[in-house]
Amino acid sequence: MIDRAQAPAFGQVEKIELIRAKPIVLANGLKLFSIDGGEQDLVRIEFIFANIAYDPSKPLQAFACNTMLNDGTSELSSTEIADRVDYYGSFLQTDYSNDHSSVTLYTLNKHLASTLPILKAIITDSVFPQVELDTLVRNQKQKLSVNLEKNDFLSRKTFNHVLFGNTLYGYDITSDDYDGLDRDQLTSYFKAAYQAKNCTVILSGKVKEESIKLVDELFGKDWNSSSKVIENNFDFKANSGQEHYLEKADALQSAIRIGQISINRTHADFPGLQVVNTILGGYFGSRLMANIREDKGFTYGIGSALVSLKNSGYFFIASEVGADVCTAAMTEIEKEINILKKEPVSETELSLVRNYMLGSMLGSLENALSHADKFKNIYFSGLDYDYYRSYIQTVRSISPEEVLNLVNKYLDFDNFQRVIVGKK
Repeated sequence: MIDRAQAPAFGQVEKIELIRAKPIVLANGLKLFSIDGGEQDLVRIEFIFANIAYDPSKPLQAFACNTMLNDGTSELSSTEIADRVDYYGSFLQTDYSNDHSSVTLYTLNKHLASTLPILKAIITDSVFPQVELDTLVRNQKQKLSVNLEKNDFLSRKTFNHVLFGNTLYGYDITSDDYDGLDRDQLTSYFKAAYQAKNCTVILSGKVKEESIKLVDELFGKDWNSSSKVIENNFDFKANSGQEHYLEKADALQSAIRIGQISINRTHADFPGLQVVNTILGGYFGSRLMANIREDKGFTYGIGSALVSLKNSGYFFIASEVGADVCTAAMTEIEKEINILKKEPVSETELSLVRNYMLGSMLGSLENALSHADKFKNIYFSGLDYDYYRSYIQTVRSISPEEVLNLVNKYLDFDNFQRVIVGKK
């Protein structure tokens, strides 16, 4: 009989292999990376563009441009684009993040020749119809109005602004900013950002030689760059910790978001600090969850994260707690950080965290597409695959003393920006 009172033994993940990206440079200088793997006849092709030339007077320019890319070209309406892609059982999406914007096509290899020209039209010939822009502005203003009633949205918005000010990472978007959008802004940004020298193409899945040739034919010859690319570069310094309280008198719950500017993936301490984050609040068995959810019952969930950006990084802890226990929850968070700063973590807990982190990494590598995602993490940080070797080695070998040193080096509750939305 199984003794269910006894936890099963676990073993450490021994080997993690990544499918390495194969670099190809096309005739016009366009950078293409191929990640080939899997048995399904599926391919994903991503055209990834750096966000450029940030202008605080036009904070939504890059976002709106990316969002409207599939809303019409000089020859195709938004409906025609959607119908043609759907006809082949393919899927087309645009994505916008702090540092990059992308256009991605998922399709069967046999339909790539039919669908890739549609993607080319989108990233070379979008026209941003006024009627579609009006719809975008109307919908986004409504969405913002709804979100401004949510404590967690307000806490995240306020926290980012406190850390990063009126930059791409922290601009405090208002309804008036949507009213300020116009087609000239979008057309100007489109011409500047969506060009070959600002683009990286990542082809993943069951990659065939004819697929690479097709990309070369469509994008490697007549797609040229027309203007200078002005990179976004920001310099951030951590400010002294302060509390930022947005009172909502009728709130039943208060949203908490606290943290500070930190290091990004390019720093040698980043893997070790990820271990620290996991111990504190990075998984369900973390100390914050054990204390504030399981022991105190203040919340359904609390977590922490270490975020890497191109020009910075930041650490944060976030939760929503009952308004009547908000102050007590903040006290417990501070207590857990101070314990971690004073007492070395036990080898038993550290072993559990090691296995969780390595298991999570292994579990995330389920197909060629996820291997491509791992490649993007390092490529756009200016790193190579040695980063993952170092990361795995750090997770496997980090000692309690090293954890203690990293906590004291990077986590100081008094220096945290503390945002509370609701009631204290």
